[in-house]
Amino acid sequence: MVMTPLGERLMAVDQIADYLRGGGAALLPTDTLPALACTPSSAAQIWTLKQRPQDKPLILMAAEAVELLDLTTPIAKLDALPLAERYWPGPLTLVLPAAGALVNHLNPGQDSLGMRIPACAATRSLLARSGPLATTSANRSGAPPSCSAEQAAAAFSGLPLLGPLPWPQPSGLASTVLKWTSPGCWQMLRQGAVMVPDGSA
Repeated sequence: MVMTPLGERLMAVDQIADYLRGGGAALLPTDTLPALACTPSSAAQIWTLKQRPQDKPLILMAAEAVELLDLTTPIAKLDALPLAERYWPGPLTLVLPAAGALVNHLNPGQDSLGMRIPACAATRSLLARSGPLATTSANRSGAPPSCSAEQAAAAFSGLPLLGPLPWPQPSGLASTVLKWTSPGCWQMLRQGAVMVPDGSA
């Protein structure tokens, strides 16, 4: 087998899950853009790695909708379920009311949490083993987004990557972001890869 230039930095699912649970950060494929990820309790390092202001929150990704929607209030969950059933796994991030340690780690000082299930089998397989992860796009703050494993690896030269390569081709578009504001009401924070019909948000 021919070793890729990134071969020494690749980790299989179980290996990288252990690495993440040990407090490390890693690079992962998703359906939208490559991601920089770590466990929520280790999320402070992401702002440092990205050189990113702390007022820009991170996204919690998980393998299953129940892991995310059980974190919000019952009434927000009721509104979120139809969107989750239609668009997850996929490029839709739902910002839902939440409280506790996860919010403190991913969105300090606020009362909401962005949540998504990526349409990428390799990363969902990892999430099933690691548990939900704090994520953001794999680029330095202010730099163009990485669109491949090679670009992500160049941006964060010390971090491991989920193997094997090649990663599935991402769309190159960020996820659409919807924020729940009140019963039946959603605010569009970012129009991204998925178009949500009027009346759904």
